[in-house]
Amino acid sequence: MGESRGRLARDRINTNALKVVTRLTENGYQAYVVGGCVRDLLLGKSPKDYDVATDAHPDEVRDLFRNSRIVGRRFRIVHVRFGREVVEVATFRAPHNEAETEAHFNDDGRILEDNIYGTFDEDVHRRDFTMNALYYQPETDTLLDEVGGLADVETGKIRLIGEPENRFREDPVRMLRAIRFRAKLGFDIDDAAESALRRLGYLLQDIPRARLFEEVLKLFMNGHGERSFEELVEFDLFGWLFPDSRRLLDSTPARELIRLALASTDTRIAADKPVTPAFIYAALLWYPFLEERQSLIDDGTPMLPATYEAAGNILAKQQLFTSIPKRFSLPVREIWNLQFRLPARFGKKAFSLLEHKRFRAAYDFLLLRESAGEALDGLGQWWTEFQEADADQRQSMVKALGGGKRGPATGSRRRYRRRRRARTDN
Repeated sequence: MGESRGRLARDRINTNALKVVTRLTENGYQAYVVGGCVRDLLLGKSPKDYDVATDAHPDEVRDLFRNSRIVGRRFRIVHVRFGREVVEVATFRAPHNEAETEAHFNDDGRILEDNIYGTFDEDVHRRDFTMNALYYQPETDTLLDEVGGLADVETGKIRLIGEPENRFREDPVRMLRAIRFRAKLGFDIDDAAESALRRLGYLLQDIPRARLFEEVLKLFMNGHGERSFEELVEFDLFGWLFPDSRRLLDSTPARELIRLALASTDTRIAADKPVTPAFIYAALLWYPFLEERQSLIDDGTPMLPATYEAAGNILAKQQLFTSIPKRFSLPVREIWNLQFRLPARFGKKAFSLLEHKRFRAAYDFLLLRESAGEALDGLGQWWTEFQEADADQRQSMVKALGGGKRGPATGSRRRYRRRRRARTDN
């Protein structure tokens, strides 16, 4: 522990992060590149983001950089923007004293407000994991390590600074961060942290839903989503985020469908192709949706209304655990609805479905369902061949399906409408 030189090459550090550190130090402030970017550089990886820690307060940082703005309420930080790139600047934090406990913590020990500034030494011990408490000063080529973070990086250990249960109670999202780092880096969680993590998943219920949605995106949309999912299940955290999905993991093909969807997303991210949370949420909630839909049908609701109602019910219920912005929940509904339209290929329906804006996502989802073990009578292969066929071949494929007129669904709809009117009249 202490300081060392020559562990990082200055020319590997982001130019804009260096500019921020240089300007702060030239104006008399302490400033360091810190956290995950230092860890990743030591591991030979290219960091996506750069953080700077300083003794300058947010208003002082903002005064030095016209291209900056203060963000956050629980903990105020400064974003210094260089085009599309952002360098995040945080002021050294101090521990909470006893007089502040009631105002800054809830009954479970979670930090509610964290705008308490301190010294370098205090900031070190306020960080979560040792591997994220490495500070690099590029002007002097000095790597500062006060908590054994360098050794933990070298041995592949995820270790909390301080007593694990207290640190998880301060911010339960640290449990999800531990899982994410384990999935991303392949590190092991140390025994004390693992024991606390397995016991305290219920604390995630107190985290704002919007924040948990952002954490889900970090877990599942950073190129290591498949492993993140397996680790969440292994450490008994998945059910606190997706309780209905967890309940059905062992009795349906849900685990395999989710795994395949996340593996596909990981592959697309590695190939720098676009991905969307809607596809992942469609897979995560598909079997709860099917269960709800069947329950409505069993109660007498016709299939089409049951499909729409079940989608609304399941998405509304999931909002109690992780928020889902409408820009993603609407595509989820469309992907699900199309699963029941894809078998209807008669007449012009196959051609119109091919033009639907969500067709490709729905088709990919259909293939995943088949790969997960759903028996769909070769439907995915038919749609694969239909897309590859020319116009004449497509006509022949549709004609080969034969008739296709629907049966007596109209009567059931009339009965359903009568029941709805009767309930309304009463």
